[in-house]
Amino acid sequence: MTHLKGNINVKNRKASFEFELIEKLVAGMQLVGTEIKSIRNGKVSLNEAYCQFFAGELYAKNIHIAEYELGTCNNHSAKRDRKLLLSKKELQKLERKIKESGLTIIPTRLFINDRGLAKLEIALARGKKMYDKRETLKRKDAQRDIERASRF
Repeated sequence: MTHLKGNINVKNRKASFEFELIEKLVAGMQLVGTEIKSIRNGKVSLNEAYCQFFAGELYAKNIHIAEYELGTCNNHSAKRDRKLLLSKKELQKLERKIKESGLTIIPTRLFINDRGLAKLEIALARGKKMYDKRETLKRKDAQRDIERASRF
């Protein structure tokens, strides 16, 4: 079974609807062998995932990477916390912004880069209010109507 590098691109679609994305970063993840095999099979879900600081390190929580079907007793736990690999400077900057202004960090996309490494795109985000969400829906509907009208 052969896999093409970079063909995995899992997105968190609810993130842009629930949050206002301010700044994006790409981080590496500390994974075990069966996790990367499941990611390459596309068995990943970013729904309800978030990132949290613990002892100066950033961890991704609630990312569901299904257990590898051919894994043995060494298989991983599906929703374990995974350490994100960022430079110390980036970690300090993110931690400062979170403490100052009540922002949060959410994973928006998980992909495999051209070198075959799993990367997680994270975003510094602020939660949207209900009226902001309605405004987003109105804008999408209007754009869809314009595209329909231009086809005819």
